[in-house]
Amino acid sequence: MVKAASTIAGAGATLPAVTGLPPTLDLTATPGRLDAVLADLAGVSRSQVAGWIAGGQVQVGGVVVQKASLKLRGGEALTVQVPPPPDATVAPEAIPLDVLYEDDVLIAVNKPPGMVTHPAPGVTTGTLVNALLGRMSLPEQPGAAGPDGYRPGIVHRLDRDTSGVIVVAKTVEAHARLAAAFKDRETRKTYLAVAAGTWKAEGPVNVNAPIGRHPTARQRMTVGGANPREAQTRFTPLEAHPDGHGRTLALVRAQPHTGRTHQIRVHLAHLGSPILGDPVYGRESAVMPRHALHAHFLTLPHPVTGEALHLHAPVPDDLLNAWVALGGAVPAGLE
Repeated sequence: MVKAASTIAGAGATLPAVTGLPPTLDLTATPGRLDAVLADLAGVSRSQVAGWIAGGQVQVGGVVVQKASLKLRGGEALTVQVPPPPDATVAPEAIPLDVLYEDDVLIAVNKPPGMVTHPAPGVTTGTLVNALLGRMSLPEQPGAAGPDGYRPGIVHRLDRDTSGVIVVAKTVEAHARLAAAFKDRETRKTYLAVAAGTWKAEGPVNVNAPIGRHPTARQRMTVGGANPREAQTRFTPLEAHPDGHGRTLALVRAQPHTGRTHQIRVHLAHLGSPILGDPVYGRESAVMPRHALHAHFLTLPHPVTGEALHLHAPVPDDLLNAWVALGGAVPAGLE
């Protein structure tokens, strides 16, 4: 049941300054990588430090350094010219949303591909949060504003080019309960993907391979990597067929049991079958302008009643059309 949403008109959400840092930082290095050492000493995220380094705002021994992986022995003089915080207003925007479910405490949306979940450095418009602020107020729970973005009500995220079900809390209490449900693995998530490598299995495949940050390409994750964390995904092929070039393509159902960054994309690449159209872990595709990954189903306990809430986002045309263009057949009953 979809209920009418409350709205706020003409007012943006104002973020507090998130760093609380002086204009210049003078620090003494400890041993380790430059980005990790600075993040620890300044008390900010490594992504924020990466921006400082890339912007030429970090000096080691009086010399500007733009290599985040620089090894420090300890004792070096570090100087950071801290940039001023960005515009702290997140504006409501009249962006249409495909609402799957809504009540007084939460809203579930079928997020379109190409939409970023929340504002972050360099992305302040066109996000799901902007669209939601255009139709309702969102909770200002602790930690909603930080150096990595403005996340009021956001409980979990989908990558920009991943479509499908995403849930947002409308109250602080609902956010806390939903966040606990995800952390305690009380949710069930099912995705649909086109695997474009060489699919070998005829039945389900359980991947139990920890995921960490790629040691050199910092925007990527990898099996193993830096500080790897447990990651488990079950893949079930719905249909598979040879592509005529020595490969076997597959339409697969993915059920992640953990929630690591890029988990499904990394695990499919690990199996030798990266997602169609994924330029980060595979390659671009002439038939799919984005990676072919869709959050199809989500089941979670309602934050007030505790009853199971079953959410479903229909499979988008672009994914099905790409699969058919590659010679695949759409399984009966898939919607």
